[in-house]
Amino acid sequence: MRLPLLKFATDSRSPNHIAEVIETATTQFLAQCLEPEELSFPVMPPFGSWVKSFDEESGNKIIGVVTYATTSPIDSVHRARALGLSLADLREQQPQIFAMLKTEFRTTIVGFEVPQNLVNGNGNNLGKVYQYLPPRPPQIHQGVYQCEPSEIIHFSEQVDFLRILLQVKDSPPEALIAATIREIYLLRKADRDWLVKVGRILSILLKDDYDRLQYILSQITL
Repeated sequence: MRLPLLKFATDSRSPNHIAEVIETATTQFLAQCLEPEELSFPVMPPFGSWVKSFDEESGNKIIGVVTYATTSPIDSVHRARALGLSLADLREQQPQIFAMLKTEFRTTIVGFEVPQNLVNGNGNNLGKVYQYLPPRPPQIHQGVYQCEPSEIIHFSEQVDFLRILLQVKDSPPEALIAATIREIYLLRKADRDWLVKVGRILSILLKDDYDRLQYILSQITL
């Protein structure tokens, strides 16, 4: 049986520290959500949301987008079954259930930052952004964190990462791009100039597939 992730110093864990890398590759990584301190299921990161991890050897901050998430039993032999209980009933009658399930999510790497000792108001280092695959992905057992809004805004000054998202295989790329754009647009407080730039880039990338372009644009409703 596969054991759940061990807890180390949970009292000092950052609220943005949500998961740990359990499988890593050049283009993506798989992370398992950390168990919450209270008796509950781990919070699944939203589809199209931004996360970060690190390559400790180089110091690069690896930036990625959540493309797929799942909750399943730790025991791969037996499937979960319906119990007909509310979450409160589960806590009272079947508290062991929470230790028997795991939540995992797959992240597509869309770029990285090289540290430059530039610090924003939240104390996060904002380095030089590269929107292509890093020399190395994050190492296995490296922490995974939700990106701060300032980091997402900084990274999305350029939108070359859309080219990478169009090639995603484990989820519908059109829905993924639309979800990602919606989040950034809200964080940028409805910056129309940025949205126009996105539209222009997508029209170039999908110049031979107008229907696909229209499908993406139809989902960007705020």
